[in-house]
Amino acid sequence: MRALVIGIGCILVLPLSGCAGGARLPLAGVRAPSSASAPAEPRDSDPRSPSASGASTGKASYYGGRFHGRRTASGARFDQNAMTAAHRTLPFGTLLRVTNLSNRRSVLVRVTDRGPFVGGRIIDLSRAAARQLGFFRKGITEVRLEPLKH
Repeated sequence: MRALVIGIGCILVLPLSGCAGGARLPLAGVRAPSSASAPAEPRDSDPRSPSASGASTGKASYYGGRFHGRRTASGARFDQNAMTAAHRTLPFGTLLRVTNLSNRRSVLVRVTDRGPFVGGRIIDLSRAAARQLGFFRKGITEVRLEPLKH
């Protein structure tokens, strides 16, 4: 029965995945089905994910435009001109120093949303943060994330 429910869920979700080519955020509540044979890994297990005391490196992208004014996962309205970010696991309100590794520019951003939902990326930044970091035209860059203590 569980396999049937998962199969039907996949059939309903697959048409939506083709429309999301450039999307940075998924539809609310849509999750990939988990494998019935393997136990789920904890969300913190990603080695690229910064711990409360450590830094991490990886690819950053930005989002703005069509998400401007919409509610984020934290409940706040997304402002593409604010210094905010989306991260998969860090608590909302976490302050991060993000450094562009190609030009050494850095900014401070606050985590207000979940994401990115594109493989191989560790953070989605607001449009304003991408501009200050100097990768707005490029769209993606290597960054270092450093959580700051409150």
